[in-house]
Amino acid sequence: MSLRLRLLLMIGVSLSLLWGGVALWMLRDLNHEMRRTLDQRLKMSANMVAGLMLQNPAAWDGSMGKAGASTLTMPPAEQGLTCRVSSLRGEVFARTPGTASAAIVTAAPGFADPEINGERWRSFTVETAGLRITTADRVAERNMLQRDVLVATAVPFIVALMGSLMVLWLGVKSGLLPLERLRQALASRAPDALTPISEAAMSRDLLPLVHGLNQLLQRMSVTINRERRFTSDAAHELRTPLTAIKIHLQVARITHGQEAEVALDYAEEGVARLQHTLAQLLTLSQVEGPFSWDDGHITLADEVARLAIRDAAPNAPGRIILDSDGSLAELALPQALAVTALRNLLDNALRHSPSENSIRLELQVLKDVILFRVCDRGPGLSAEELRLVTQRFWRRGSGRGSGLGLSIVAAIAERFGGSLELVQRPAGGLEAKLTLPSAKQACSN
Repeated sequence: MSLRLRLLLMIGVSLSLLWGGVALWMLRDLNHEMRRTLDQRLKMSANMVAGLMLQNPAAWDGSMGKAGASTLTMPPAEQGLTCRVSSLRGEVFARTPGTASAAIVTAAPGFADPEINGERWRSFTVETAGLRITTADRVAERNMLQRDVLVATAVPFIVALMGSLMVLWLGVKSGLLPLERLRQALASRAPDALTPISEAAMSRDLLPLVHGLNQLLQRMSVTINRERRFTSDAAHELRTPLTAIKIHLQVARITHGQEAEVALDYAEEGVARLQHTLAQLLTLSQVEGPFSWDDGHITLADEVARLAIRDAAPNAPGRIILDSDGSLAELALPQALAVTALRNLLDNALRHSPSENSIRLELQVLKDVILFRVCDRGPGLSAEELRLVTQRFWRRGSGRGSGLGLSIVAAIAERFGGSLELVQRPAGGLEAKLTLPSAKQACSN
């Protein structure tokens, strides 16, 4: 169901129920007032005739009774109301013309609803000074009058309701016109168009929505451009080891002996490099994507440091010196990611440091964060290289490696609210500062 139809149904039904309820209430009150007014007319007519008869006793003395009943003359327009004047013994002194005397016979004073000859009447009788005055009118005529009044009253309500629904339809259509323009603007865009939507012609109420859409388009543009660059760089980086593997296999096929073994060794090295690059690419895509790394285990900073040292230097653990007080500080991120980030920093330091020099890993527990400081004695990096070192697939010259290690560290730190800082040491070498949030900070937030 469309938004326009939903609004029309909700408002239209509510408006119809409201108008209908008010109309029924007024019609019920009007019907009651009409009945009361007609009854009041009968009562007033009877009392008026009684007052006139009392003012002229000669009109109903004994001589008139002997002469016979007289007839009151009434205009034709008033013949819907009948009247009869009689004595308490039943002698009729006067009655309206055209009405049988039996039609308004009543048994007791007050209102009554007799049915005579299949026709219902409404009558009122008053007794005073030996006279019985009865006024009556037909129920059918009363009902016809009430029906005419009700119809005359209901027609304006129905016309007003239909007019309100028409105005409502026009108002909803006009009110949703900015949304329709926004829909048309979005529908006319090319699938790859990520430019912002113009906010100039938009309604003020739609500006937050358009602003949110523009922010989404901007984030999508950044993400798509990053993924395109990532795909292009990945294809280029994977093409090189695959080409080398293919060449070495071809050499091994056409040669024999020592040359073939050397070619196979190079091919195996290329496969290992390709496998490492693919593993790094998979890790980076999972870190930047919606993949959940939470394993439900507590991540201790000291344990993360020891596991990273074991993975980075399995054959020479003595090259890495750990400076830690053995504190049981907890990290606010999964252990696998913390170990991966710290191992990449240690791998980078080991790769660029002379084999005779050791790497120093310091662990500091600060107020709300935990700081891992990795110090090496390599050649270091220039200011321009420090700016580029965290970009994907960046390597100095024709250096070995996939060029993704520091990118993964930066992505892990960014995802969990940490930071990565690389600075040149005055005494030579590079210092990497990895700051990760502690579990205490996550609980306080």
